[in-house]
Amino acid sequence: MYQSCVKGTGSYLPKKELTNKDLEKLVETSDEWILSRTGIASRHIAADNEVTSDLAKVAAERAIEAAGISVKDIDFIFFATTTPDQIMPNSASVLQHKLGASHCGALDVTAACSGFLYCHSIADQMIRSGAYKNILVVGAEVLSRFVDYEDRTTCILFGDGAGAAIISRADQNSESKVYGHKLAADGSLGDLLALPAGGSALPARQNTVDEKLHFVKMNGREIFKAAVRTMAKCCAEVLEETKMQAEQIDWLVPHQANTRIVEAVVKQFDFPMDKVIIEIERMGNTSAATIPVALDKAVRDGRIQRGQNIMFTAFGGGLTSGSLFIKY
Repeated sequence: MYQSCVKGTGSYLPKKELTNKDLEKLVETSDEWILSRTGIASRHIAADNEVTSDLAKVAAERAIEAAGISVKDIDFIFFATTTPDQIMPNSASVLQHKLGASHCGALDVTAACSGFLYCHSIADQMIRSGAYKNILVVGAEVLSRFVDYEDRTTCILFGDGAGAAIISRADQNSESKVYGHKLAADGSLGDLLALPAGGSALPARQNTVDEKLHFVKMNGREIFKAAVRTMAKCCAEVLEETKMQAEQIDWLVPHQANTRIVEAVVKQFDFPMDKVIIEIERMGNTSAATIPVALDKAVRDGRIQRGQNIMFTAFGGGLTSGSLFIKY
């Protein structure tokens, strides 16, 4: 079987920023309160004429350039998002057209904040099988259009952005590989983080709009507990499966949901904070985009180097969770 590698990364955050000071004018909150409880100072907001696939296109083009390949070399596109341009057609097909990547397969994956890891894990298996050589994996969200800016429990958290990676067949002499992964879900806790309306259960009607059911709803306290428990568990299970130790991890790249969640995971996982990639302060929670954006930033500024061992871990609505352990 072949090995896969992350051949190139890219990311894009919209130009407009919504700061905590801006939010003070919209809801009863304060910059100090938000920063101390979430670690977020500002988040990026898509322009009125930008949709999720537009953000994804920029991130994808940067990843393709970094990988040193052509758009025509892409065999498949995985698009992780909970905020697609529309329900149909899928955003992966829209992105395929915008990139000019004709005829390759294109699939959306709806696993919320864990979506990028789900896609990366599946792409790895497809590369290993020998059926594909270059797979574009994108995580992109425009969450600002699904957030109620009168609800201070959610509007302080979420932002817009996109991250991408080219997952390719590794060269024969390359050390890059996926050591192992763990994907999980617990549907019994799905109501803790949900976007109730817009599907077949609650199609768009006047009452769903009036009741604000097209906005994200979250039980923050229970989500915190579930996030810490599941991310630490997934990391431990991957290490057990691969017979490796936490000391062998050079960098932990967690879902950037909340600094306190990350700190709690690291404490439970008994891992040093100086080996954790955290980019949440200036981008907020961008759901499926947080891990690929953080990865791209760390690769481009030189923190993450070839040959290092990287552990990714995430949780999201579903509730989904997962960890992926690679040699970059």
